[in-house]
Amino acid sequence: MKNKEIKILLSAPRGFCAGVERAIEIVEKAIKKYGVPVYVRHEIVHNKFVVDDLKKKGAIFVEELEEIKDKTRPVIFSAHGVPKKVPSDAESYKMTYVDATCPLVSKVHREAENLHKSGYHLILIGHQNHPEVVGTMGQLPEGSIDLIQDEDEAKKYEFKEKKKLAYVTQTTLSVDDTRSIISILKDRFPSIREPHKEDICYATTNRQMAVKNIAKNCDVFFVIGSRNSSNSVRLVEVAKKSGCNNAHLIHSQSEIPYDLIEKSNTVGISSGASAPEILVENFIENLKKKFTVSIDEVEIIKENVVFKVPKKLN
Repeated sequence: MKNKEIKILLSAPRGFCAGVERAIEIVEKAIKKYGVPVYVRHEIVHNKFVVDDLKKKGAIFVEELEEIKDKTRPVIFSAHGVPKKVPSDAESYKMTYVDATCPLVSKVHREAENLHKSGYHLILIGHQNHPEVVGTMGQLPEGSIDLIQDEDEAKKYEFKEKKKLAYVTQTTLSVDDTRSIISILKDRFPSIREPHKEDICYATTNRQMAVKNIAKNCDVFFVIGSRNSSNSVRLVEVAKKSGCNNAHLIHSQSEIPYDLIEKSNTVGISSGASAPEILVENFIENLKKKFTVSIDEVEIIKENVVFKVPKKLN
């Protein structure tokens, strides 16, 4: 029997962003410069394949500096950013550290600090307990920044202080959801100050636009990425909202739902900003074993952003 024919619409841009590429390069260069082991505080990026690969090369992942027995070894801070307390703890331990925080997250940190110094009370739009949110809130003294996660919280938010109000956002949010939260805050607090330039990063925005562009033409949509990757989970939501209800995250433990694909003619594929392209290639190779596949890559914008690694590693 002839294999069923399916058409794959491959979303572009997808996969690694400049901040993720830089963070991985920082770990690899640190291993080359300092030898092994090199410690990394928190997953450098949210992807099991990447983390496992770096472990093989000599990286040891910890959640807190206290877990590092040998404080003479260097430690790297993940791309998501860290609270101020972490580098100052590293200094008190006399540890060598390299900060792999994405420059676009660092921009939000500086923005929050400057607004705080200018007398603003801050709102951070983001997801509780996400390392990026923990890092951004940890730039400021306790009580000077409040977290709002959704429209409901924006409607209920009470601000009784005499201070001026400003907001910043996590870099990996859904562009549309964030827009509606901001519009509620602006309605309620007309003089709220917004960032000079939107905080949601270019890569998150581009990947969401690319998924929106093709989701409505797909019977089923797959996003390759990790369950704890905020931007990957958002892509699944964007696909659903853009007309493909049948959207799924494919992570390291996922079984490929062949029966679902069997019932589909057009399959959409994208990947989160921390998912390496090899995972997309492997996924497509698996589909080729069971189906006759044609691939149409739909690119909406070319990305040419590159972030340099810290000088001390060159």
